Amino acid sequence: MRAAIYKQFKQPLNIEIVPDPTPTDDGVVVAVKACGICRSDWHGWMGNDPDIKLPHVPGHELAGVIEGVGSNVRNFRPGDRITVPFVCGCGACAECLSGNQQVCDRQFQPGFTAWGAFAEYVAIDYADTNLVRLPAEIDFVTASSLGCRFATSFRAVKEQGQVRPGQWVAVWGCGGVGLSAIMIAKGLGARVIAIDVADDKLEFARAVGSDAVINSNDHASVVGAVKDHTGGGAHVSIDALGNPQVVFDSISCLRKRGKHIQVGIMEAGLHRTAVPIELVIARELEIIGSHGMQAHRYPEMFDMIKDGRLAPGKLIGKTVSLEEGIVELTNMNSFSGVGVTVITEF
Repeated sequence: MRAAIYKQFKQPLNIEIVPDPTPTDDGVVVAVKACGICRSDWHGWMGNDPDIKLPHVPGHELAGVIEGVGSNVRNFRPGDRITVPFVCGCGACAECLSGNQQVCDRQFQPGFTAWGAFAEYVAIDYADTNLVRLPAEIDFVTASSLGCRFATSFRAVKEQGQVRPGQWVAVWGCGGVGLSAIMIAKGLGARVIAIDVADDKLEFARAVGSDAVINSNDHASVVGAVKDHTGGGAHVSIDALGNPQVVFDSISCLRKRGKHIQVGIMEAGLHRTAVPIELVIARELEIIGSHGMQAHRYPEMFDMIKDGRLAPGKLIGKTVSLEEGIVELTNMNSFSGVGVTVITEF
């Protein structure tokens, strides 16, 4: 099969012909029809993920058709249209048995713990626990955009943030995660304020549902601007970028008993970051992490897509070939372009 592969971190990827994968007894092989290009892939290519072993094929936001199944797989068969969370649970550890596959003790992550979907085929382990059958109404390109950014944002906003109608939600960063969070919060009846440094991204944020936008370059105090817009502070604030200053400001902009949700991943060396702990105590604030979403929670998200409350297809900025995709990946830290980029030609 054709695959995009890198043999050293921070070095160019190349398209190579490599052996087709075979399914494990509990796994499947998927013919990839679409794969999103995510900032998490960029973090992996930069060497920020200790689970990646070289040489490596990235890609974790995938959708496709099952090509082959292992002998122990019971719920899926060749020809099924599927997607998969970027965190796949083993189905047997204590976390999985409690329904929290997103923090599985033995998690499988295509594109991180194993080769991913920047390729014609990808092998997925623990198939019965993790595969998600696609409704007929959802195409492969839209489905691929759900796997990390959108599904992660869905759980961050709805489950971790417990966003309710009428609340103010501040979203810091208008990349794929941030735009998804904006759309989902709006779909749940919240009022949304988007913060970024790029006017084109903020304009797109308005188009997908943001009630107000702030270009942080235009304000001496971004926290003050958020408080002014929200009448005293956000009920829920989401770091959708992964930046120490954003973490500090996101917590600082909360009203009393507000929730900060950390979704964005920090670059290497920045994981230990300052927190305004005096505000956390005085305002009884919550700091909550959010890491993916379980396969069994997808139906609720699908229902909101089918009834029109969510339209993730609007977040697709462009589709590209595998060759174009490796350029998009390596240039991701320039933050150029608007919306989600998806590989559709392999």
